[in-house]
Amino acid sequence: MYYINHYASPLGDITMASNGKKLTGLWFDQQKYFADTLSAPYQEKYLPVFEQTKQWLDCYFQGKIPSFMPPLCLEGSPFRMQVWEILQKIPYGKTVTYGEIAKEISQNKLQKAMSAQAVGGAVGHNPISIIVPCHRVVGKNGNLTGYAGGIEKKIKLLTIEKIDMKQFFVPAKGTAL
Repeated sequence: MYYINHYASPLGDITMASNGKKLTGLWFDQQKYFADTLSAPYQEKYLPVFEQTKQWLDCYFQGKIPSFMPPLCLEGSPFRMQVWEILQKIPYGKTVTYGEIAKEISQNKLQKAMSAQAVGGAVGHNPISIIVPCHRVVGKNGNLTGYAGGIEKKIKLLTIEKIDMKQFFVPAKGTAL
C-alpha cells in the first residue's frame, strides 16, 4: 500500500508519496511525469515521513540548508538509480551539467562515452523533486533546460539557493543539452 499527503509550497502545491516508512515521491502538482512512480492502490494519510518531509521543505523554502534528510526510497532502472545517486551529491547552491553527469557515469562504467540526452531523461523522471535536486542540473553553456516542474520553478529553486542567475539563459525549444 502507498500513501499520499500534500504540501502547500511557495511555488505551488506538492504531492508527497510514501510506502509507509520512506518517501517514494515528491512532485509539483501537474508537473510532467506527475505521480509516475506511484502505484495503486494508495490512500491519503498523515505519516511521520510526511511530517519530516514537510519540515525539510519548510527549512528549504526559508532559504536554509536542511540539516537532516527524510528517509528516501528511490526505485528505477539501474541507469536511473545511478543518475539519481549523482544528483544527491550535488551540493546546495551548486549546479552541474547533464554532460558532466554523463562523463562521470561513462568513467565509472569504463565506457568511451555516455549520452547527455539519456542523462536528461533520467533526471526528468526523478520521482523525488527538490530533495533529490534535479533542479541543479543545467545544460551546456548555462542553458536552463529540462525541469519537469517547469523552467519558472527551476529558476525560483536556484534563486532560493542564492545561485547567480546571470550565468544562465533559457534556450529556444529543441536546443541540445
